[in-house]
Amino acid sequence: MKNCEMKLTGNMLTITVDVSKDFGKSSSGKSIVIASTEGNISIPEKNDVKIGLNVYKKV
Repeated sequence: MKNCEMKLTGNMLTITVDVSKDFGKSSSGKSIVIASTEGNISIPEKNDVKIGLNVYKKV
């Protein structure tokens, strides 16, 4: 994961992203990557629940 944290409290998933960071241009070159799970991953403590997250801004 890049620049994202997940926390499960009871049944509530909290995702934290620092939007001041960036990781350069996306592979297409059309956006700047701020955060990503880099594909679908299991959320903490719930292996049967998946998340795929991409946070970006236009170039």
